[in-house]
Amino acid sequence: MGGVFGTIERIWRYPIKSTGGELLDEVAVDARGLAGDRLYAVRDAEGKFGSGKNTRRFRRMPGLLHLRSRYPGKSVTEPPELLDPDGVPVPDPTAYVRRYLGRNDVEVAREGTISHFDQLPLSVLTTATLDWVRAAVPGVPVDERRFRPNLLVRTPPGTPAFVEDEWFGGTARIGGALRLRFERSSERCVMTNEAQQDLPHSPLVLRAVAQAHDMRLDALATVVHPGRVRVGDTVEPV
Repeated sequence: MGGVFGTIERIWRYPIKSTGGELLDEVAVDARGLAGDRLYAVRDAEGKFGSGKNTRRFRRMPGLLHLRSRYPGKSVTEPPELLDPDGVPVPDPTAYVRRYLGRNDVEVAREGTISHFDQLPLSVLTTATLDWVRAAVPGVPVDERRFRPNLLVRTPPGTPAFVEDEWFGGTARIGGALRLRFERSSERCVMTNEAQQDLPHSPLVLRAVAQAHDMRLDALATVVHPGRVRVGDTVEPV
């Protein structure tokens, strides 16, 4: 894993799980991941969290990707705002999602004993892999929002697609103190195909990833040492 992997191009945080996120210039990172990331979720009466799929912990709730969430200030100690499809903050997130989803058994809830994360705390995606997806589905608008990474890494010219696979088992330094260990990739689901804001629905996205890379795309990471990440930080192996 020699050489510099790349630089941080974009930082994404998703205060309310399965909604559109917010772009950040910098953020603190600890063992749980980005401060405030997926700290809230839409939870139903059975304790399942709104998602793009049905599993033991998650309940498919179509339409959440048309909403966005953000923290109104720099602190994540207060609940995040929920924004409607027009980008307008709603006064009562729980009341709004009940009307929006047509369900009276849901609420916007803070994380308790059960994690809101699908798998590991951080998802890292490279521009090399993202560019490959764009080329594989010409005519379909694609950007990193379809894959919901926390960190988009700008890789050097000539970097091959799915380079993230080469990082597994290794550790990287980002900025001054932050250290990540790359563990494995995410197994993708239909959420990558779903419409959100200006990205239309398309089954071709997941199909391309399935055929080329066994439904897997990104690098999931754990936090070895906390720190801060900033746009422009170098990502390099240690």
